[in-house]
Amino acid sequence: MKKVAIYSRKSVFTGKGESIENQIEMCQEYYIRNYGNDVEFIIYEDEGFSGGNTNRPKFQELVKAAKNNEFDMLICYRLDRISRNVADFSSTLELLQANSIGFISIKENFDTTSPMGRAMIYISSVFAQLERETIAERVRDNMLQLAKTGRWLGGQEPFGFTAERVTYLDENYNERSLMKLSDIKNELDVVKLIYDKYIETNSITQVVNWLQDKMLKGKNGGEWSTSQVQKILTSPLYVKSSDETHSYLKGLGINVYGDPNDNGYLSYNKTKKITIDRDISEWIYTVSKHKGTIEADKWITVQSILEKNKHKKVKRLGTGKSNNALLTGLLKCDKCGSNMIIKQGHKSKKEPNLRFDYYACSSKDNSRGKKCSNKNIRVDRLDSIVLSQLSAYNKEYLYEKLKDLLDISKQNNFKNNQLNSLKNDITLKEAQISNLVKQLSSAPNQTVSDYIMQEINKLSDEVKTLKASLDDVSNENNTYNSDIKNLELIISMLDNFENNFNLSQDVTKKRLLLQTIIKEIKWNGETLEADLTLFHDDKKKS
Repeated sequence: MKKVAIYSRKSVFTGKGESIENQIEMCQEYYIRNYGNDVEFIIYEDEGFSGGNTNRPKFQELVKAAKNNEFDMLICYRLDRISRNVADFSSTLELLQANSIGFISIKENFDTTSPMGRAMIYISSVFAQLERETIAERVRDNMLQLAKTGRWLGGQEPFGFTAERVTYLDENYNERSLMKLSDIKNELDVVKLIYDKYIETNSITQVVNWLQDKMLKGKNGGEWSTSQVQKILTSPLYVKSSDETHSYLKGLGINVYGDPNDNGYLSYNKTKKITIDRDISEWIYTVSKHKGTIEADKWITVQSILEKNKHKKVKRLGTGKSNNALLTGLLKCDKCGSNMIIKQGHKSKKEPNLRFDYYACSSKDNSRGKKCSNKNIRVDRLDSIVLSQLSAYNKEYLYEKLKDLLDISKQNNFKNNQLNSLKNDITLKEAQISNLVKQLSSAPNQTVSDYIMQEINKLSDEVKTLKASLDDVSNENNTYNSDIKNLELIISMLDNFENNFNLSQDVTKKRLLLQTIIKEIKWNGETLEADLTLFHDDKKKS
């Protein structure tokens, strides 16, 4: 017997036309006429609910039942009884299809058991996708239109400002509200100092050092970094808008909106999907509601210096692609736990074309030695130390450890014998308990029964103790076997590493090979030792 669900909905109660009762009756008649009367109908009724969304009690019960495959087919009088929203309707069809449940709408002759009906599912999904994309595009367009009015659209509050809601009256004297940035005076004073110091030094690094020396903190009390200072120096938030700044920004190809009035700018549409940069021709800068802090001529001067210094900038070394360091991404400071970065060093006196770079603690570098004092180590020297450890001592140690474990395994089967003995003892005592239970049923008097029960309890306690011992020995044996497998795996990895590493000339490939066997390396500048942790091995070697 088929189980068929019938769903009916009506926004307002009425006994005429497409009433709940009439919808159900027509659905039942349709099914019996086309499929026969070997059927059990399950009725779901929502009266007084709109089709604008699916937040209806009986419809939600129907969805739950569909997920549990409680019926074989769903029938409704008309498509909009399910939902007037195309996306919601498509989602419902997808749910039914995923659970192999047929769907019939008798008014539109929509039957998914037929080829035409299945085609309608595809058409419906196309419309749903179109609606989703249209909504997304509409939201984006609306956001951009709002952006052009200079209002704050949310996000991380920038240094020097906090966001607050303000109310105003529109042209029809209706009260409206918007978000705007409000000044944090002490932070904006730091912004002014940053601009002055950069014009003085022409160096972002020197500005960061100066901020740290003066113990001036960033947003939420954090430490300053070069990227944070550069963000402040390039941001249009802080400049006082003027004809001069409008002209400068438009000359870069940026879309500029609003009349210059000494307020700062807000920027929008610079990225898509957070990480992908848009072309500068798509950027939007608009005069905001907050007052600017930096004079236009000073801000433009800073942009000019930044542009000149950009061409002088030495390529960053710590990225893993612009240097020959092998331990990038693996090396940590043994003293404070921070990542080790690569610092550009001096040129060789003997070979002018050869430059020596150094691994340095990032915390030490960022704080200029205030937070950590671990000594730097030349890249070529530490790379050599680590490779020597991998090819010699670690392998020798692992082979020796594996040999000891295998020798013990061959010479001594104590663990296995112990396991077998415990299992035999448990089997024997459980058999004795079983026999005593049989005797208990035929005991001639209470005294004998009490004696038998004492023996049963005694044997039960012994079985519990034996089983606990069996678990302990089994765990020890599993750990022992696991140690052997891990050591064999590490040795195999080392063999493969050595063969492939020596053949490769590509630094990036060599790094990847190292990262397949080394979990972490810690550098101790006091003892001049590298502490290696290999994958699958808890023991570290320095």
